[in-house]
Amino acid sequence: MDDSEKQAPDLENGTANAHDGSSRTSDGTAVQPNEKSHYHDPPLRYKPKPQYASPTERLQHFTWCWFACTMSTGAVAVVLANTPFRFSGLDVIAKIFFILDLVLFMLFCCAIAYRFLRRPRVFIRSLHHPKEALFFGSFWVSVALILNLTQTYGVPVCGPWLVSALRVLYWIYIACSLLVAIFQYATLFVAERLPVDSAMPAWVMPVYSFLVVGPLAAIMVQTQPEAHHRLSIWVSAVMVQGLGWTVAVFMYTIYFLRLMSSHLPDPSTRPGMFIGVGPVGYTSAALVSLGNVASTVIPAGWLSVNTVAVGDIVKIVAVMAGIFLWLVAFWFFALSSVAVAAGAFGKQKMGFTLNWWAFIFPNAGMTLAAINIGNVLQSDGVKAVTSAMTVLLVVAWLVVAVCNVHAVVNRIILWEGKDEDEGMHLD
Repeated sequence: MDDSEKQAPDLENGTANAHDGSSRTSDGTAVQPNEKSHYHDPPLRYKPKPQYASPTERLQHFTWCWFACTMSTGAVAVVLANTPFRFSGLDVIAKIFFILDLVLFMLFCCAIAYRFLRRPRVFIRSLHHPKEALFFGSFWVSVALILNLTQTYGVPVCGPWLVSALRVLYWIYIACSLLVAIFQYATLFVAERLPVDSAMPAWVMPVYSFLVVGPLAAIMVQTQPEAHHRLSIWVSAVMVQGLGWTVAVFMYTIYFLRLMSSHLPDPSTRPGMFIGVGPVGYTSAALVSLGNVASTVIPAGWLSVNTVAVGDIVKIVAVMAGIFLWLVAFWFFALSSVAVAAGAFGKQKMGFTLNWWAFIFPNAGMTLAAINIGNVLQSDGVKAVTSAMTVLLVVAWLVVAVCNVHAVVNRIILWEGKDEDEGMHLD
């Protein structure tokens, strides 16, 4: 080997060998072998990118964020099941979305289980990773929407056993959601430091499962045969909806602080701003739907109120509170739409990310709230608007689904360094 080969730079480590046994950095500074240095190796200028990865290798990048797809699919099915102006075949379309939601949910559970079996330490890390952990809540929201659709389409064609089974599953779901809300936030507080200038509505995701409990409970109580079961489910729904909404208000404060003092999110992640529509939309839907069934659930003399119309009083208060909140959801929708439009037509490219599913599931909550308001006000005008909103939701779902498939095929997602698990180097 000649001298020129001996002095050839080591591009892999960013250093060059010297004759005196030391090494030299890329700017020519000598570093002795035993000398402590704060020099960090720079990244390669031309980093090789993998040209091929097997399906099993790609599944190792399957994150919790994928359950935003099942959230959206289930949310569209729920909206279709409640749309006021109906036609022959609408229930068939809703059932197709329901079945698709079930299939996708099972496939996604298998995919993420495979990832954790191949890399067991990744499971714990995924629960407090700054990018991925917040979407663990999307798994639980997907479960709630499946229970909602099972109540809608399963109970009428099954025996009373399903009514009892759903009641048991409801309480198990509440317990699991509460544990997630407590321990995931506690883990994030201890293990991570999320800067305020990166705050997003996704910070509310650990309690997002509580926000969809109200609409679920409102339809469950209508088929529960015993009065004490109906009342306990109704009261619990009010409690957990209150927890979800209160935590959402806390996160809204941090989110607005970020928007007022820092820049907007990157264009590719701006669809995630629509997540802010969900807490208000689903809470509005919950208040109206729970208030609408209050007169059939709350007994006379409840809370020592000596009137037979106590349920009607609760209905008026709850419905007015739901109407009070709805425009806040639309305001969040408008702000997010302006930000996304600015990003889509800006200089920086707006590439696909799984955040695009936020075009669907939060806005489905706003649509469901409008449907409930239109029904309780008996307004054909509001009902007509909600029908148009439903059509737009279905179209948006189709567009995002096509973009998602295109992104997978073209290695835009589910690829090394391109998913929410970026930087998670655990075996």
